[in-house]
Amino acid sequence: MAARAYWQGQIRLALVSIPVEIYAATKSGASISFRQIHEPSGKPIKYEKVVQGIGPVDREEIVKGYELSKGNFVLLDDEEIEAVKIESRKTLELVQFVDQHEIDVFYFEKPYYVVPADDLADEAFIVLREALRKSRKIALGQLSVRGREQLVSLRPCGKGIVLETLRYADEVRQAQSYFSEIPDEKPSEDLLDLATTLIDKKSAPFEPEEFRDRYVEALKALVEKKAKAKGKKVLEDVEEPSTDRGSNVIDLMAALKKSVGNSDTAPAKPAKKAPTKKTTAKKAPAKATASKTKAASSSGRARKSA
Repeated sequence: MAARAYWQGQIRLALVSIPVEIYAATKSGASISFRQIHEPSGKPIKYEKVVQGIGPVDREEIVKGYELSKGNFVLLDDEEIEAVKIESRKTLELVQFVDQHEIDVFYFEKPYYVVPADDLADEAFIVLREALRKSRKIALGQLSVRGREQLVSLRPCGKGIVLETLRYADEVRQAQSYFSEIPDEKPSEDLLDLATTLIDKKSAPFEPEEFRDRYVEALKALVEKKAKAKGKKVLEDVEEPSTDRGSNVIDLMAALKKSVGNSDTAPAKPAKKAPTKKTTAKKAPAKATASKTKAASSSGRARKSA
């Protein structure tokens, strides 16, 4: 494989060891980053390490510090921090299996592809994959990488296995502190039926390529235009979605009925372009013809009455 392995070692289940390689399943998006520039000279701005009341300091004089209280730090040097790092191990021990629905979505952090390291590992790898699939379980273990221990899960994915790093319990905020003020009540059946009908009409298989980051695309286009404009200001007109909510009193039933009535049977595609002026222009002659026909008919009735 062209990509560099994130981790190489073996998955161990009891007395069975499976040599594997782990590769990142995602990559950073094509985002645009900016640097601060000194406009008169056109040169990038650099930052100095400074101490209040002292000024710039040498890099050798800098150590890490943990703030116990306001202005009170415990100082640690690199050797002390290095000494407590977890020794990197080449074995991922599967210590527990849980049902697929037991892990809430906000614990999952980043996915990786797990593949057999060589042909000799294929058989044991396939047995583990199919056993997880048949039991509908997720395997849990702790992976030691770069001095830290990461909680990970493994689940079957097509012909392979996906490993996902998980957040620890103290890294997840409890939902109750945010949801406690939401009323604990059930909606009416009529409202619920209309909402589910709307959901059914807009349901479709997930196609990630249909979605694009329009902000990044607009930024790229702006950078290209700015480069060609030779320093001139380039402003883009961006169509913003309507924020007019009308009355503060929302007729939810009417809004849902209107939404169901206006929605097509096929799900709407994201980022769909609006009709062009050319299409509108084609409809104009039809209106003119209709007006002429109506005028001729009125004239005929007038002559007949006379």
